[in-house]
Amino acid sequence: MKLSDYSCKATDPDAAAVSSDELAQLSAQIPNWSIQTRDGLSKLQRVYKCADFLSALSYAEKIGAIAENNDHHPALIIEWGKLTVSWWSHSINGLHHNDFVMAAKTDEIFKAL
Repeated sequence: MKLSDYSCKATDPDAAAVSSDELAQLSAQIPNWSIQTRDGLSKLQRVYKCADFLSALSYAEKIGAIAENNDHHPALIIEWGKLTVSWWSHSINGLHHNDFVMAAKTDEIFKAL
């Protein structure tokens, strides 16, 4: 099953972060995403090129809709010509399987535009 086919729900505070083996396997399925670590917190991040500001805004709204439907929310930075998306699980201060699922769902939205 593709990552984007999974559903997710809010990450339980007792959930385990992905292991290094899982991290390698899951990262291979979303090759355009990078893992950014700041202040000890790892996040998945991708920058999408957009035609203009309104395109970036429209794309961000579509991501917001899937975020609400899955009760899992990213950080979005909207700029002229690009949209930066970051996924991580706030409740565990790290990466969970849900973050990879949502990154894959985000890629699917971008393909549909």
